[in-house]
Amino acid sequence: MRHRKKFNHLKRNRAHRRAMLANMASSLILHKRIQTTLAKAKALRPHVEPLITKSKTDNTASRRIVFASLRNKEAVNELFRDVATKVADRPGGYTRIIKLGMRQGDSAEMAMIELVDYNENLLAEKKEQKKSSGKRTRRAGKKVDAPTKEAEAVKETPKAEEAAKEEAPKAEAPKEEPKAEEKPAEEKETKQEEPKAEEKPEEKNDEEKKDDDKK
Repeated sequence: MRHRKKFNHLKRNRAHRRAMLANMASSLILHKRIQTTLAKAKALRPHVEPLITKSKTDNTASRRIVFASLRNKEAVNELFRDVATKVADRPGGYTRIIKLGMRQGDSAEMAMIELVDYNENLLAEKKEQKKSSGKRTRRAGKKVDAPTKEAEAVKETPKAEEAAKEEAPKAEAPKEEPKAEEKPAEEKETKQEEPKAEEKPEEKNDEEKKDDDKK
């Protein structure tokens, strides 16, 4: 039983399997994309990607190691000349597998495996997405600017408070003047009340005089 054994032999012995993967890898490097069954594409990916990583260091040792796996001089030259420069900034994940559906004859599941950096359509879509993401960063930049405005407003508040303090005594000065005017009004009322108090004794004197006359 094959429990936990994920290695796919592809119904071939070791020599046949290695020869087939070498041919598929060289075809992928030369043509940048090939169509095959999904099982073969999944087996090809871990075979090709280490070779592409090795091609980033262009020296005799790495060329010999890659040639031992590819067995094709044209593919080796193409890999070190064009593909390595195209994939220099990518840290792995050089290939992409796209499912194509079932094959008509035997209903085998088909797939296309391609080099990621050679699909111009998807690269154009990524550029558009980056442009749209740049617009989002601009909006985020506006949000970042908002705290600076708040900080400026906080800096301006002490100035506003000082100006309000300066204006406060000016506003209070005219309020004190009417209070000063109210005092003389109270004095007048007291003056008016005093003669009334003096008149009462005079009235009493008249009444006393009348009583005296009656007597």
